Amino acid sequence: MRGKISYCFYFLMFTIFFVAPSTAQTSEQKALEAKRERLQQEIKEINRLLFAERKEKGTILDQMEALDNKINVRQELIRVTNQQSNLLNRQINVNIRNISKLREDLNLLKEDYAQLIQKTYQNKSQNNRLMFLLSAENFFQAFKRLQYMQQYAKHRKKQGEGIIKKTEELAKLNQDLVIQRKEKDQLLAENTKAKNELSREVEAQRDLLRSVRQNEAKYTSAIAEKQKEARRIDREIERLIKSAIASSNKSSGKSTSAVKFALTPEAKLVADNFSANKGRLIWPVEKGIKSQGYGVYADKIYPGIKHQNNGVTITTDKGSQARAIFEGEVIAIISVPGGSKGVTIKHGNYISTYYNLSKLYVKKGDKVAAKEVLGDVYTNRFDGTTKLKFYLYRDSNRLNPEEWIYQL
Repeated sequence: MRGKISYCFYFLMFTIFFVAPSTAQTSEQKALEAKRERLQQEIKEINRLLFAERKEKGTILDQMEALDNKINVRQELIRVTNQQSNLLNRQINVNIRNISKLREDLNLLKEDYAQLIQKTYQNKSQNNRLMFLLSAENFFQAFKRLQYMQQYAKHRKKQGEGIIKKTEELAKLNQDLVIQRKEKDQLLAENTKAKNELSREVEAQRDLLRSVRQNEAKYTSAIAEKQKEARRIDREIERLIKSAIASSNKSSGKSTSAVKFALTPEAKLVADNFSANKGRLIWPVEKGIKSQGYGVYADKIYPGIKHQNNGVTITTDKGSQARAIFEGEVIAIISVPGGSKGVTIKHGNYISTYYNLSKLYVKKGDKVAAKEVLGDVYTNRFDGTTKLKFYLYRDSNRLNPEEWIYQL
């Protein structure tokens, strides 16, 4: 009976302290692995889109942005890989402890089983078992003795099965341990490689900085021109949005405001559906990388100079097309003198704008569905880069697209 109690107790402890934590750690490991793969893919996309051909390296500004993005992603990759390695190390330590515990449990089971075998051997004679039954004082006692003998045989069988199961568990843990140690060695090797790549990228960035500072006047002039163009585009987009709001409200007869839509029940439903998809909206291009995020950011070469991005800039493949992120209505076509084209779409009281297009496939008043093609993204003939500028508003208020588009 002591062996039976011991077996149940150890099995329960094994389940609580080994199986449950292992499941949680496996889930965490899977999440980290998925994140690591996404970061690796992002680095590949940066290389493919911005560093594929040396003859189309792009402008100095593009190269600095690309290198800066790549360095940031590489640092995040190293951090995630370290997390994976540390998690595996914890799992290895848990497995080592569990192996030790299983060995102790196995020894106890074997001791209990040995005592059972010894007692069975001492009473193995058929005559002894028969005499044990016949020596009973009455039928009830004989029946109880028969039950005892049957339970004893069943318990002995269960102890034997327990030994087999513990032995298999021990073998499995040892096998897992070997695999985990190999995985850890592989992660460490990948991390070493990533750190070496990071060092080369930082050095490349320094070389680029040195070359830029040799021609500082040309670079600062390029910065000023870039800021001027960005402000011109932003002003035109916001002018068109306010004009569209005023026109929509005037036609509905409900409001004359130029800063907030007066929503019909149908428009409110679209807006509510749009809002409910925050963080899950599709990309405005089929594939690409975020080359510049939303908000104020320091210049890559002169950190004292600040830039403002009212949307996000996405670098994509030559020949890529902009697509609607959600169902809606085209409320404006943008055509900046000396610049590219753009499309503005209303989703209830949310507005998405797609700028830097070379050709349009929609016109003002068109109803569009999610993923519907809006136009071709313009490819710069001087540096070969293909970039979409994407903006998001609620009424006339700017929103950060990174909070709305899935994994942007």
